[in-house]
Amino acid sequence: MVSLVVAVLLAVTKRVHGRLSMDGLCGIQKVHLQPTPRIGGIAIVAGVIGGWVVSSNDVGQVVGVLIAASVPAFFFGVLEDLTKRVSVVVRLCATMASGGLAWWLSGVSLTHVGLPFLDSALGWIPFSVLFTAFAVGGIANAVNIIDGLNGLAGGFIVVALGGIAVIASFHGDSALVITSLVVASAVLGFWLVNWPFGKIFLGDGGSYFGGFAFAWICVLLVERSSAVSAFAPVLVCIHPVSEVLFSIYRRKLKKANIGCPDRLHLHSLIMLRCVVRVLLRWNGGNRQKMLLQRNSVAGLMLALMSVPSTLVAVWVADDFRAALGGCLFFLLVYVTIYARLVRFRWCSPLSFLLVKRLPQTVD
Repeated sequence: MVSLVVAVLLAVTKRVHGRLSMDGLCGIQKVHLQPTPRIGGIAIVAGVIGGWVVSSNDVGQVVGVLIAASVPAFFFGVLEDLTKRVSVVVRLCATMASGGLAWWLSGVSLTHVGLPFLDSALGWIPFSVLFTAFAVGGIANAVNIIDGLNGLAGGFIVVALGGIAVIASFHGDSALVITSLVVASAVLGFWLVNWPFGKIFLGDGGSYFGGFAFAWICVLLVERSSAVSAFAPVLVCIHPVSEVLFSIYRRKLKKANIGCPDRLHLHSLIMLRCVVRVLLRWNGGNRQKMLLQRNSVAGLMLALMSVPSTLVAVWVADDFRAALGGCLFFLLVYVTIYARLVRFRWCSPLSFLLVKRLPQTVD
């Protein structure tokens, strides 16, 4: 409720803060039809703080560390929302700093992932802390990358944290269950204002905070429940992870800057090559109606794409091989769908990767 109220207030007072907070219409990835505030992260943080205030001692400790550690990621994210001048590298370092700060406040870092050669190195605390900070920063930035449509990144976080809460409940970790639901509920409050009409956007502050919160809760899950495979949380967030890995791959092929924005993300392709055509038919060729609907329809579709992998992760959370196999399977599914969208026919994901021929742009 706190998150919902703050999100509504931010949306209706946009004339007051809009000079700094508005997301304009110019940009290769812009698909909204009117300038919109991109500071929805403030509402989410307010909601999480509200949950922390009324929580019990054991939950309060976990949520308190999460809030305190998120400061670098959230601060530099909001700074980018307001100034549009914070580089990708600085924001990545900020999210990694949040991961390191979380270790410093809690003493928790990843000490095992199920791979012998890596587990031996994770026994050394400095490497363990660096690896944890890198993993947390990577997931936070992955969530930021998929934040391109109404309801997409927020919907993913709600689905993902719901899955983590179920896994934690199976292992009797009630504090982590409630922590997951606190963050998910705060994101849901924002989501109700963001989807379907896009009255407020998540922004970098919101996507980095939500991504960091999810990643840190996953670290706690793996470390507090030794039976849970480290690849179970990866399976939950396989969509943004796949997006990051494939974006790096295709930008390397094009010899483009890894942080350079484009319209070749999976969510952009699905909206432009699938949703637009379906909506045009649905609306009898009415282009104006299609433009009003395409953003939210595609965003909800992509958010729901994480449901199957999350359900599988809940099912195989205690099985290392099954969780790893699930990650590889859904990664190949991602590439297969991507190949279908750019080649207009079904083909082997491995052959698609090996041919190394990707589109330069999309209309």
